[in-house]
Amino acid sequence: MKEDFPFNQQVMLADESVLMILSVKRYLPHRRLVCRALWRNKIVFAKLFFGKTAARYASRDKTGVEALSQALINTPNLIGEMDIISFQGIALIFRAIEPAKNAEEIYQTSNQVLRYTLMQQLVQTIGKHHDANLLQTDLHFKNFLVQQDNIYTLDGDGISALSWLFKKREMKHNLATLFSKMDVLEDRWIYTLYERYCSCIKLPYLLSDAKSIYKLTQKIRAKSSKQYADKKVFRNCTDVQVSQNFNEFKAFSSDFNAENITEDQMDLALSSIENSLKSGNTCTVGKALVENQLVVIKRYNIKNFWHGFKLSISTSRAAKSWANAHRLTLLNIPTAKPLALIEKRFGWFNKRAFYLSQYIDAPDIDIFFAQNIDTSIKEKTAIATAQLFYKLYLLSISHGDCKASNIKVVDYKPVLIDLDSMQSHCVNGFFCNWWFKKKHVKDLIRLMQNWAKDAETSAIICRSFVQIYGEKNNRSHLQILRQAKIA
Repeated sequence: MKEDFPFNQQVMLADESVLMILSVKRYLPHRRLVCRALWRNKIVFAKLFFGKTAARYASRDKTGVEALSQALINTPNLIGEMDIISFQGIALIFRAIEPAKNAEEIYQTSNQVLRYTLMQQLVQTIGKHHDANLLQTDLHFKNFLVQQDNIYTLDGDGISALSWLFKKREMKHNLATLFSKMDVLEDRWIYTLYERYCSCIKLPYLLSDAKSIYKLTQKIRAKSSKQYADKKVFRNCTDVQVSQNFNEFKAFSSDFNAENITEDQMDLALSSIENSLKSGNTCTVGKALVENQLVVIKRYNIKNFWHGFKLSISTSRAAKSWANAHRLTLLNIPTAKPLALIEKRFGWFNKRAFYLSQYIDAPDIDIFFAQNIDTSIKEKTAIATAQLFYKLYLLSISHGDCKASNIKVVDYKPVLIDLDSMQSHCVNGFFCNWWFKKKHVKDLIRLMQNWAKDAETSAIICRSFVQIYGEKNNRSHLQILRQAKIA
């Protein structure tokens, strides 16, 4: 239970009943908590609103749920609404839909066939919303609950009426927002999914509309990932807890409770030879046990006065790693989980910085391919590697340092680490697009250098890249491989 909750596990309600919190599902500091709970001997889900805005947000949520119910759209029934006695707040209590999983859980653990089926169900649900003149303004997979063939819409607070004047534009944007949550490799589904959407709401299917939604999906994905990675994870939110003062800035993953870790403790851990992973002038890397979890601590060092002055007025490399790790996670690209960002400061000026991430106990990609294992396994991993870099290409992201030690292989799939040189590029305009492609080619060249003396592995990797980049005989994508001397 979070220390800054204004309550404990037992919450007294105005009718003298007790809400027993069993597990916390979502928590927004000083605003809202969503939990699975026991109430009147029944398992329920409850939203607890607190603070000065409690009445306003509770009312908005209730209004949204009522609008969904009136439109005959599946949503958990509201079975209780009352004030909370122990502090200023309001509780909304909903019937538990069990067993069930949210769409995010199902999407992340399913194969492509099941993912496509899920997307069809979600598109049909969005179609019902629009047909009822409703709009889900906070559209992400976690706001849909899946029980067998039934989809339940959650979060009444995000439900609003479609604009009369801009209805068609809002509908397109809303649908493209849903598509932007898919893996970028699955954007090829957009055309058939849009066709299904049109049939649901009896709208004529136009290829021009499908193409505009495809382009809009790319824009929304880029914008939302930028807002999340460059802004949201640097303030308090569901995923991150932030604390700061004149001398320090700390950001921790919500499920990583190490707020009391000190600079001296991290320095001590990095000074241990047995825990050392890398020791250089600009950074020192080591592993340590923090809160019973093995983590990687990366300290960014200051070489001299002028180096320190430059770092003090720019974004720290630790902050870049923190942002990029969250960016990749949001975009379904495997990376070590970001756990903490700690910056020592003097007001607005940065000093030393630390970045903590999950420790991945797996071989580097060159070591993996050097093993005496079946060729089919190597080919499987090579295909996964080509897909990873193709996704980076489609998302306009360059890594900046593709040496083998920055790519781990977990369950035959590559995982990117060391993200402080990573860049998310804007490709609007000829020069920006040309610059990104140049960076991507540089990444591919550096990647292939890892097997400069291993002709067999190099051939396997090359074949895989040609297969993935050359899907549908895309000449511009194959041109990238030719520039990198892969094809």
